[in-house]
Amino acid sequence: MLNLRKIPSTIVTGFLGAGKTTLLRHVLTHAGGRRIAVIVNEFGELGIDGELLRGCGIGCDEQGGDDGRLIELANGCLCCTVQEAFAPVMEQLAQRRDAIDHLIIETSGLALPKPLVQAFQWPTIQHAFTVDAVVTVVDTPAVAQGRFAPDPLAVEAQRRADENLDHESTLQELFEDQLLTADLVILNKADELSPEALRAVEQRVRARVQPGVQCVAVSRGQVDVDVLLGMQRAVESVIDTRRTHHDEEDDHDHDAFGAVALRLEVTDRARLLEALLGCTRQWPIYRVKGFVALPQAAMRLVVQGVGQRFESYFDRPWLPGEPCVSQLVFIGAALPVAALQRYLRQQLGGAVSVVQPQASATVD
Repeated sequence: MLNLRKIPSTIVTGFLGAGKTTLLRHVLTHAGGRRIAVIVNEFGELGIDGELLRGCGIGCDEQGGDDGRLIELANGCLCCTVQEAFAPVMEQLAQRRDAIDHLIIETSGLALPKPLVQAFQWPTIQHAFTVDAVVTVVDTPAVAQGRFAPDPLAVEAQRRADENLDHESTLQELFEDQLLTADLVILNKADELSPEALRAVEQRVRARVQPGVQCVAVSRGQVDVDVLLGMQRAVESVIDTRRTHHDEEDDHDHDAFGAVALRLEVTDRARLLEALLGCTRQWPIYRVKGFVALPQAAMRLVVQGVGQRFESYFDRPWLPGEPCVSQLVFIGAALPVAALQRYLRQQLGGAVSVVQPQASATVD
């Protein structure tokens, strides 16, 4: 008999570097027998987040492979590409609903979640899927530092004081929209704050969420999977009542954000991280992510940065036949690509070339 049940779908949203991919790794590793399909949408075209997911060791494979565990959508903000790439992927998954217990969609850190939820109202999707819940992951140390202050006057004061914060008000609205759409908020990296600071962050978040939304404090995305999945909210049926900053806009502007991929010659890890920190001090760069090949190192170095906070770690050996090169994606506002290249050449002492400049990046 044909299975006509709807596949419950969890949408994971959150700002850049909040820990969405780490959360997904945890869920997939502790799926408890659930057959989970994953869609990853990221800003920039190097497939960084998808590659990190595939490195989790649970058999994920790009474009689904034989088990359909991972389908990766690259190329921009989800609310821009949803009508071009999202529907065909969902239709493919609908044909395999007997093999899927739950769908998880990780949105781009720059995406508005509401348009994605509204896409579940389309007849071609509505018959097969329901939005179980919208989960927003929050970087608690960033909020504690006032990066998303709820007071617009304070945000404006920060913008005037620092030229690198020209688009802070835009980011503030995006952050608030992610909270206003949420059914559950994950306060991630809670171990990095004191109990008092964590309580202050929770109070700030609760002032922006819908009544009754639960906030769960976790570290490294380690939330109980039974808390995350199975909320049964059918969010697509109520999403139009959740008012956000962008409801009155005919068309929101994504040109404030851009991404450029650079290939670099890197000889020293510390020198690279110092150079990247210097970049964030000069230009409005919100996120840096990629892989680095170091001389004499058999392992691949993962580099990730949010604002002026960077981390790097070796995740696995370079594979036989795999291009052993250093490539990083820079995400920011109107990125001056040529100036960025010149600066990195000076700081690193090697070649820096453009791999995939995005349309919204400038050439200096």
